[in-house]
Amino acid sequence: MRPEETLQSLWTLAALPPEALAFARLNGTDPVLPSSFAVGTAAQASIAAAALAACELGHLRGTARQEVAVEMLHAALECTAWFSLDGRVPPQWDPFSGLYRCADGWVRVHANFAHHRDGALRLMGLDPSTAQRADAEAAMRSRNAIDFETAAAEAGLVATALRRFDEWDATPQGRAIAAQPLFTIERIGEAPPLALAPLAESQPPLAGLRVLDLTRVLAGPVGCRALAAFGADVMLVNAPHLPNIEAIADTSRGKLSTHLDLRSKAGQTSLEELLAEAHVFVQGYRPGGVAELGFGPEQTARRRPGIVHVSLSAYGTYGPWARRRGFDSLVQTAMGFNHAEGEAAGEGKPRPLPMQILDEATGYLIAMGAAAALWRQQREGGSWHVQVSLAQTGQWLRGLGRIPGGFEVPSPKIEPWLESAASGFGELRSMRLSARLARTPVAWRWPSMPPGSHPARWP
Repeated sequence: MRPEETLQSLWTLAALPPEALAFARLNGTDPVLPSSFAVGTAAQASIAAAALAACELGHLRGTARQEVAVEMLHAALECTAWFSLDGRVPPQWDPFSGLYRCADGWVRVHANFAHHRDGALRLMGLDPSTAQRADAEAAMRSRNAIDFETAAAEAGLVATALRRFDEWDATPQGRAIAAQPLFTIERIGEAPPLALAPLAESQPPLAGLRVLDLTRVLAGPVGCRALAAFGADVMLVNAPHLPNIEAIADTSRGKLSTHLDLRSKAGQTSLEELLAEAHVFVQGYRPGGVAELGFGPEQTARRRPGIVHVSLSAYGTYGPWARRRGFDSLVQTAMGFNHAEGEAAGEGKPRPLPMQILDEATGYLIAMGAAAALWRQQREGGSWHVQVSLAQTGQWLRGLGRIPGGFEVPSPKIEPWLESAASGFGELRSMRLSARLARTPVAWRWPSMPPGSHPARWP
């Protein structure tokens, strides 16, 4: 599918005005990174959709439409999420993360968080304090892949068996995902349109909007970072007792960052005070987790009529895996992408996609969905619920088709696309945003700062 057609399909699903598509400028064609999948198209279309939706909301607030340009290679490189701190490039993976050969196939383990790593090692029968990668590889050779996947899920851990596309399609979860749209935007309550000040032509399209970001890895932070780039005030809410990965330095650009312990009454009260002035609430808790704390979609709609609540999950809201935890790399493995990439490359072993495109594209779909729901809220009133998942994005990516000769393209240089800025983590060198707005260039209002750097109040 051509990039323009892909963008049009996203726009139609969001029910936004078709005349706005005339202001999109998409350059480039796949392949731009070594892959048999249209990862460049997925990156470009999702980023363009997010930027164009933000601009359409700005247009509804009184400004002229403006051109949005996205170059495919730049978009794809942005989605590699490369960054450095004081000249050091943080490792992307824990040594225990990755594929393990089993007695009857492969299993991918996600071990970037210590509690996930230690839990997986104990499930292998190993002592986390002494185990080495070679010990884990030896332990897994006698295991059944599906049995290990099932045991990990039952223990609240994150590991998936490698499947082919046809094997995934035959699973109940595969059938559930195939029956769902890429994303949904649903009205969940009654409310008048929230008061939004008219914009001046020089203001970014989301100026004056307030976004609560209750996400950690990686799609949610990317989506909320995009909303910040288009002018929104974004408050990242972290729990002081929960760990983070170093990518938070890159994904916190443009955000305020506060600490709230939502297990406590004080933390819940502070969040409720922030919610009272928010327009968007984005959460990536395990399915049902945020509702247990009193901030599920219907609960936030009652507390803040007119809110747009965005829910991110790994495997969607239907099917036996709906409550399973997951990460991009695991969803790639479970759904068949790793097998298909390895087969296309002729390497004789599974191969990951060249970037975590399920995370990145889903992140920009979060930004698009939030802006589209706000557009509807301004026209119709109501409270709204946007739902996205990594697996639904995977199903969409697969539907974009395969790229013959996709591995023949050389790996491009990243230096032309980098920018540097001071941050609370050190000198941050990272990818510039690829969406270029003709009248109001994207910009970061605040530097990236560590969790808890700001008070729990809006500026």
